[in-house]
Amino acid sequence: MKLHQILRNVEKFRTVFDFGGRDVAHWFPGHMAKGIKQMRSNLRNVDCIIEIHDARIPFSGRNPLFQETLDVRPHVLILNKMDLADLSRKKRILQKLQRDGVKNVLFTDCLKQRDDSINNLVPTVMDVIGNTERFNRDEITNYCVMVIGVPNVGKSSLINALRRTNLKKGRASRVGGEPGITKAVLTKIQVCERPIIYLLDTPGVLNPKIENIETGLKLALCGTILDHLVGEDIIADYLLYSLNRLQKFSYVEKYELQGPCDDIQKVLKHIAVKIGKTKRVKAITGIGNITVTVPDFTSAAYDFIRCFRKGELGQVMLD
Repeated sequence: MKLHQILRNVEKFRTVFDFGGRDVAHWFPGHMAKGIKQMRSNLRNVDCIIEIHDARIPFSGRNPLFQETLDVRPHVLILNKMDLADLSRKKRILQKLQRDGVKNVLFTDCLKQRDDSINNLVPTVMDVIGNTERFNRDEITNYCVMVIGVPNVGKSSLINALRRTNLKKGRASRVGGEPGITKAVLTKIQVCERPIIYLLDTPGVLNPKIENIETGLKLALCGTILDHLVGEDIIADYLLYSLNRLQKFSYVEKYELQGPCDDIQKVLKHIAVKIGKTKRVKAITGIGNITVTVPDFTSAAYDFIRCFRKGELGQVMLD
């Protein structure tokens, strides 16, 4: 399909997403509430807080509950998964964060074996600690840093990357592809020898009341909310809407579509056929019940979402 034909079709696509009355505002498991209490109780032993968030949503979903915590300790914000984000507006993002009072920001890709930003993290942390009072920890020669953030943004990957870079050791914290891997505040994990720095890993904590449903969908699309709680179908539809709105059409080539499409049912049907996912269902006819083979839309939606999260549909900025 020629470019002018694509653009003509895109002009007819949705400019507003229909949420259909859905609400993702109340996903707040008990282990998260417990985690908040444990984090607060450990603050006395912490020199600095590292907040880690998904670079594709640098503003959406950052938990306001952390603000109370951040106000009393030096703060470094890490925007992880930068390899998946479209950073063409990086300067504007940093300017907005600075207006919001966030001055120390690093972009990282913690899964890479070599990440220059990880090398810069310890000097940055030591710099912000050096510019503030340590109060009850003045005479202690080692340092303790608490890592916080919403679920599945890479806290454990950050810890493992720091150990790999500074101690030449393997992973000390379990890494998972879905939210909820870290259930409680862990014991101290050493991540640096000179100076001696320990990190406290914490469970991912979402805002217990997501005011904006679109923010909830952005969080779900980036994997910070369990898919089945929102629905793979609605997440896939929001993904299609977002890619078309941003004119990111790599999904067309990925799944060998004829061109960009705004109908999620048509896209999922094509994906299901493409990846060979079908299921057998019973159908009632005039001559009795028969079993027919139909495309598996749920498997197709999962594949579509998974490809996005792995970066196979291109780099995207959702905010």
